[in-house]
Amino acid sequence: MKVLLLAPTAAASGNATTAERIRHYLLTSGHKCLLENSRSFSEPKDVRKFISVNGISAVIALHLYKAGRLLVGCGVPYGVVFGGTDVNEDVKNEHKLSVMTAVAQNARFLVAFTEELKCIAEHLWPCTRGRVYIQPQGVPADANSLLFLLVCGIRQVKDPLYLTDTFSEWQHEDSRVHLIIIGPEIDSVLSAAVKERTKMARGVWLLPELPQNQLHAAMSDSFCLVNSSLSEGMSGAILEAMQLGLPVIARDIPGNAALITHEETGLLYTTAQEFKVQARRLMTDMALRERLVPCARRLVEGNHSQEAERRTYTHLLLELSGPEPVAGAPTASG
Repeated sequence: MKVLLLAPTAAASGNATTAERIRHYLLTSGHKCLLENSRSFSEPKDVRKFISVNGISAVIALHLYKAGRLLVGCGVPYGVVFGGTDVNEDVKNEHKLSVMTAVAQNARFLVAFTEELKCIAEHLWPCTRGRVYIQPQGVPADANSLLFLLVCGIRQVKDPLYLTDTFSEWQHEDSRVHLIIIGPEIDSVLSAAVKERTKMARGVWLLPELPQNQLHAAMSDSFCLVNSSLSEGMSGAILEAMQLGLPVIARDIPGNAALITHEETGLLYTTAQEFKVQARRLMTDMALRERLVPCARRLVEGNHSQEAERRTYTHLLLELSGPEPVAGAPTASG
């Protein structure tokens, strides 16, 4: 089959990266695929002409409005991959909503990256029920990729966007590096901003919260764990990474510094530029990596075992079952 893949493919954007992946999948499956920037076409008749001249059998559009609007009356079967801003923002415009409704009604299939996006789409266009598929965006898994994992709830104190520009720029120098952000959406406003930014940032990916076994599997496939928080009590993600043998590069804040001795159990940084320096050290200095991993694991096993935690809370529970301490009597701390 000869397929036209139509997408708003600004240079180095998330849309361009997604479109290139889909194109690769189609080509390796034996199809012919022409990837075209939707901005190259002014109106539907331009696409109809392109389809006719190039013998296109089907179209896949990325973004229900930016690319989908060009498919009205295109004359061949088509499917649409939601971009995010189409469903979340463009629907607020009455004209755009009308156009997207017509496109959605006639699409053979629609693809949402998340369950949330699927639910929104089916609420907006009930006629699409049964035609909306959930397919999270794929992330690189080849042996040469270096996956930096940021595990955090999406909220201001975790500062999830702190390193996105660094990775996006770094990708131009080294295509192996990728930042994978994984976590639940806690702050809805910030979550929307993170989704929009990661779509545009080259080499940066956003995944929803994962069950613990899947998260641990992701850690095992990663190069290192990243922490960019403005404040931490004690990061469970850092402890889990240390236990699993994953090196940690964390922002130098009191909560992280209490866990990490720089160059002994992990690496600390204070600026985005310094993060990149430390990351490059970890990439090139195998002796450093081989020193950090066992030291960090020993720290967790010695000071942060669940058995010790169990004993502490079991003992403290006894304090609640006994008589109330007499005012002024000595306590455990004094």
